[in-house]
Amino acid sequence: MKKIVELKKLLEVCAEDSSRKEWVRSRCIYENRKFSEGESHWNEDLGNGSFVIQDGETEIEAFAFKDRTDLESITIPESVNEIGEHAFSSCTSLESVVIPDSVNEIGKCAFYYCTSLKNIVIPDSVNEIGIYAFASCLSLERITLPDSISEIGDGVFEGCFSLKNIVIPDSVKKIGIYAFASCLSLERITLPDSVNEISKCAFAYCDNLENIVIPDGVTEIGDGAFNSCNSLESITLPHSVNEIREWAFANCTNLERIIIPEGVTYIGKYAFSGCSSLKNIIIPASVTAIGSYAFDGCHPDLEIEYKDY
Repeated sequence: MKKIVELKKLLEVCAEDSSRKEWVRSRCIYENRKFSEGESHWNEDLGNGSFVIQDGETEIEAFAFKDRTDLESITIPESVNEIGEHAFSSCTSLESVVIPDSVNEIGKCAFYYCTSLKNIVIPDSVNEIGIYAFASCLSLERITLPDSISEIGDGVFEGCFSLKNIVIPDSVKKIGIYAFASCLSLERITLPDSVNEISKCAFAYCDNLENIVIPDGVTEIGDGAFNSCNSLESITLPHSVNEIREWAFANCTNLERIIIPEGVTYIGKYAFSGCSSLKNIIIPASVTAIGSYAFDGCHPDLEIEYKDY
């Protein structure tokens, strides 16, 4: 994006005060002030909650539309290749947005707390989605992820209360910390065989998640990964898993039975604590350590079966 002289001067004046600097940046766009250097111009506010970014712009800058509660729709041209951090965060009236095929990076918290956003399609051109990019999008029901991303970053969809199902593309290898935590409506999710890491609290507090199949290749179920998934009735663990970390399935109150696969060597503290419906668990001979209170608060008739080699 070309430098804009007046805005640059304002930002230089505020260089020592980062919060003031970002306020100036977002306020200039909010008021649609048109600065120029040669033939470069700012964008056009059409009124009625609509805004058009002029063709030729290559970046939507950080904090550009932050807190624009009047913004309902945005037109992004094919020239844009980056959406900066917090670019649209707290745009609580924004209902839909089309991300063009030219975009390859969505910055952290880019659409954070866009509470009216219902669906979004991320094109295959995008290869990086920043942490918490769509967190707390309370109305988000559907999202299409591209085959170009290798991980679902930390907190990307945390607190998306209306998200019911999502298909993870085959390119994804890692589910980040709190990636889908508190997705209260999430009923099912398909994890591809490419996934080898499920991080801390990745699916914690997904109250309506009923079952999930962990693909072969995952070696560790992270701390609290499925903590408080109250509707989870069954789960299939692959033989590739060697550790079930602390609080991994704690407070899964509907979980009745689980088979720990041969190869698991460690079951962490509180791993199944509070699983009040858990009546049967089979533990293989490969397990050499079980953390304290791993089965605390399970069904009073819980039967633990230890398998021999």
